[in-house]
Amino acid sequence: MAESVNPAAHPLATEHLPSFITAPGETDVLMVVMVVVLVVSVLAFGVLFLRLHTLPERLAHRGHKLQFEIVAVLGLLALFTHMHIFWVIGLMLALVDLPDFGTPLNRIAGSAEKMAGLKPGEGFMDLSADEMAVTKPAAAAPPEIEDATSSGGSKIPFPARAEAGSTRQKELGHA
Repeated sequence: MAESVNPAAHPLATEHLPSFITAPGETDVLMVVMVVVLVVSVLAFGVLFLRLHTLPERLAHRGHKLQFEIVAVLGLLALFTHMHIFWVIGLMLALVDLPDFGTPLNRIAGSAEKMAGLKPGEGFMDLSADEMAVTKPAAAAPPEIEDATSSGGSKIPFPARAEAGSTRQKELGHA
């Protein structure tokens, strides 16, 4: 039997070469496959890292939390400073529900205005710098106040209310 020798192969090479070894001048298929695998794995790792990194921000946004912006800033700080404590603080802050202090305080203010006989929102007084400069110091209190406080009475007259229309116009001008 005559042995068929491949003229392109080296004479000292074995007859049965592995499939990943290519002949000179041909495309290295294994290298092309490994480049594709490397690019896909780097992109997948980057996407996984960024998804994990934005987890606190997504949790705070999904829950409509008041502290969403703080969590977002902490996430950016963690990303750019590589200090993971910011990420952990952001995650904890995203998981905690902060109490709503605004609604009860607004209800208390509305009830106080109603008890004082004011319309809702009328109790807010915006004093200008000129009006505050004209006010008298506490030592020069009117005689009615001094008499009422010295005799143990509790009746203290309030100053006259400012014009509510001008304040309302200022508020509407800002809107």
